[in-house]
Amino acid sequence: MADHDMEWVVKPVSWDEGAFIGNGSIGAMVYGEEHAKKRHVLRFVTGRTDVTAVRSDRPGFPPRVPIGELDLEMTGMIYHPTSMRVDLWNAELRAELTTTQGKVKLRSIVHSLEPVIAIEWETSEGEEGAHVVWHAHSEVDEVLRNADGINLNQYIPETKVEKSERDGIQICTQRYSGGDGCVAAWKEVHMAPNRRVYFLTIMTGHEESAIAAAVDAIAQAIGRDYETWISDHRTWWHDYYRQSFVSVPDSRLQSFYWIQMYKLASATRADQSLIDNQGPWLTSTPWPGVWFNMNVQMSYSPVYAANRLELGLSLVRALTANLENLAANVPEPYRHDSSGLGRSSSYDLRSEVDDEVGNLTWLCHNVWRQYRYSMDDNILKNLLFPLLRRSVNFYFHLVEEGLDGLLHLPATISPEYGSFMRTRVRDCHYDLALLRWGCQTLLDSCQRLEMDDPLMPKWQDILDRLVPFPVDETGLMVGKDTPLDYGHRHFSHLLAIFPLHLIGCDCEEERKLIMTSLDHWIGKEGDLRGFSLTGAASIAAILGRGNEVLRYLHALLLLIKPNTMYKEAGPVIETPLAAAEAMQDMLLQSWGGQIRVFPAVPDEWQEAAFEHLRAEGAFLISAVRSHGETQFIRVKSLAGEPCIIQTGWVGVVHYRITGTRSIEQTVRLNAENEAITLELNAWDEAILYRGSELPNIRIGPVTSPKKVIRYFGGHKPWRL
Repeated sequence: MADHDMEWVVKPVSWDEGAFIGNGSIGAMVYGEEHAKKRHVLRFVTGRTDVTAVRSDRPGFPPRVPIGELDLEMTGMIYHPTSMRVDLWNAELRAELTTTQGKVKLRSIVHSLEPVIAIEWETSEGEEGAHVVWHAHSEVDEVLRNADGINLNQYIPETKVEKSERDGIQICTQRYSGGDGCVAAWKEVHMAPNRRVYFLTIMTGHEESAIAAAVDAIAQAIGRDYETWISDHRTWWHDYYRQSFVSVPDSRLQSFYWIQMYKLASATRADQSLIDNQGPWLTSTPWPGVWFNMNVQMSYSPVYAANRLELGLSLVRALTANLENLAANVPEPYRHDSSGLGRSSSYDLRSEVDDEVGNLTWLCHNVWRQYRYSMDDNILKNLLFPLLRRSVNFYFHLVEEGLDGLLHLPATISPEYGSFMRTRVRDCHYDLALLRWGCQTLLDSCQRLEMDDPLMPKWQDILDRLVPFPVDETGLMVGKDTPLDYGHRHFSHLLAIFPLHLIGCDCEEERKLIMTSLDHWIGKEGDLRGFSLTGAASIAAILGRGNEVLRYLHALLLLIKPNTMYKEAGPVIETPLAAAEAMQDMLLQSWGGQIRVFPAVPDEWQEAAFEHLRAEGAFLISAVRSHGETQFIRVKSLAGEPCIIQTGWVGVVHYRITGTRSIEQTVRLNAENEAITLELNAWDEAILYRGSELPNIRIGPVTSPKKVIRYFGGHKPWRL
């Protein structure tokens, strides 16, 4: 993975190209400053995801707020040669900083198992005075505080800063005007005459319990053998990366993919807050919270196929913890049986539903993916079914029977279409698709759980009589009498295609509808954004148009920041993460009850390989493509579910099943989209191949004809 590390050959000077580290809760964005009086400083702009503040200026949810920063202040100015590198495999930042007075070598991690940042530095002659200092946000020099711009929409609370010491550990308590706050605690340890380590933690709250927890976290960290402590951190990351493997011959996209896997586990963990719009790396933004009309859903989209389901549990955890608030989000007369979620909120998911109705149902689709990729019936029984039932119930209070005998929806919003004018549309595709998906999923869930529900006839009635999706010659419409007349950055009017897969490619009519809708949407241009390209890429992948998928992803790289972050009016983390899902869609798809291997590989990708990508039904899929042909496919069943797989092969196919039994069989396929049904028990494994002999089933990295090493990090276009 070393070839995919993020690398800097000069000092980064903005958030857009900073080095980021994190452990799912605490993080830091590391960069410098070119203002003359601050050229000697390397900043660790520090964040903790769940630090929020009650607003005192106006109504609104408690937004995230900046905490402060650790500054490595050197004697001389940072000069040349200077290099920085984020070692993805070990999840650590290393740097060699040349200053006008000497040199400083640096290593830093956010520990994977403890809420502690460590900065280790070693100095040469002339830089013995280099030191690390913590600044609460209100005390940060204005040159640094405003370096990434001033956003007048961002709420910054009045803050009282109190400093103290306990057992040799320094403490900084910040009390916000609304009653919230946070605690920073730190201690510097001398390891050698010219080598020191600075340990820092951040805790939410300002009460004695938060202070005690912060002090304890530092005491625990400094009480451990340092190298063993570092080793434990690395072991967690090594195990994480090994959960799946992807290799493609496009070295930039290959690096991009692995950085997104690093970013995911830096942004959330099973026992931490859900992924918001920025992860731990808060900076100037108009969106300091959690957005639900696309952002959260897309942020989690790559965890499922990547076989990193434990990261998806943070979303499950957030929903489970806030069921009462989800009920309180709908009007009072409906709270006895319904739940909903507005556009944005803090981590308590308290956001009243207005005329953007379907956000909770879409979020349930992510939970459904968590269930389908794991086949954990506890998730289905205890969370998904009851929550989706309440979410669909809210639609029942809105559905109207028309004179045509069909069921219709009143005017609602299709997210991001006509936003400034708050355009409301009857029979909005966004809501029709989510309602149809919700009813079908509830019926399927009853069958799975072997239960009868009194609402089953009503769900079936919705499926039988709900008005069809509005369609015209341009494809799927935004809603009744509302074609897509101008550029639309969101794919909310295409949700039935992706990600819900209510419309597939099983018949030529549906395929033409998908093609027409996609071409019309992208052809409108206008307000297209980075996430428009990721949605288009995944839809093109459904069609098997691999060359088009590749063009969308390469276009996206033109919008991505050098460190793979993404910004519009402020940073939004979902776009690069969703691009990782689009890459997965080129290699493996599972929807409509079938698994598809290498369904959308571009012509120039003659070689590709993946191991243990996960499919619906809890299957681990591995495959190798060489000289433009799939060499073999390996399927491991974790739950004993039905396995129907499209191999893309035509002709004779052999397969061997091992595990609970041994079987060898041969089938003949007459078309590339013809599927094979494998009868697998839990923990059985099947190997599929062509030819008379089993090929070499070793999986390793493929070579790139135009290899670019460590392209991301700092801006280095010359490496192309």
